[in-house]
Amino acid sequence: MISTSQRAAPLPPDERRAALIASTLSLVLAHGPDVSTRQIAQAAGVAEGTIFRVFATKEELVDAAVASAFDLSPLLRDLATIDRTAPLQIRLVAAVEILQQHTTRIFRLVDALGPPWLAEARRNPKARTDQGNVIRQALAELIEPGPDRLRCEPLEAARRLQLMTTAGSHPRIVEGNPLSPPEIVSMLLDGIRLRPGHEPSPEPEPRPEHEPSPEPEPRPEHEPNPEPGLSPDLTESTCAPNPALPQSPPNPPNTTSP
Repeated sequence: MISTSQRAAPLPPDERRAALIASTLSLVLAHGPDVSTRQIAQAAGVAEGTIFRVFATKEELVDAAVASAFDLSPLLRDLATIDRTAPLQIRLVAAVEILQQHTTRIFRLVDALGPPWLAEARRNPKARTDQGNVIRQALAELIEPGPDRLRCEPLEAARRLQLMTTAGSHPRIVEGNPLSPPEIVSMLLDGIRLRPGHEPSPEPEPRPEHEPSPEPEPRPEHEPNPEPGLSPDLTESTCAPNPALPQSPPNPPNTTSP
């Protein structure tokens, strides 16, 4: 039994509920859904009876903890804090870092809950689609600001970024070696194939000691300065918008349901 000295100070009802949910989610991620109320109370620093003053049953608390992992509010709030005036590559790396944390936690949760829960979740594909659309719209709004030249409409670029982040982060795909956010963004913006006329430069010949470095050739007048990391032919129209993508709804769906 947890002693009075180990218990946290009494919290307001909303904060106490949030603390119980957070502690339960951590335990579910570590041990699966079969955690005891005693474990939850110890992790939250409360008496075991406190749980049942907030939740009718342990199952109700576990359901609330699982739902909190799928709540998009924190993710959308974090995406909204990214500086829209920063260069595109920096904006996207920040977005992938946020999205990768969210998706990694979901993957861990699905593994912890096991096949029965996954089978139940698959009966409601609309909830997953709705959440995917909300994330995609937030990413598209992040991509759109600025003079960047893209071959895709922002919503289609967001879809591809979402797919690459998911694939590059899924533990069963990456085999313990996930792609980093800069790698994912570089793959999206530049790909892996060298474009015609952009073959790698040969290794430079070693210069004799004390020989000064050659001055760089001056850029011709009025020649545009390409954005770092982007190939000059990115204006080719080879990436049509996906007609299957829904338009952003006037009122986004409820993002708090699992």
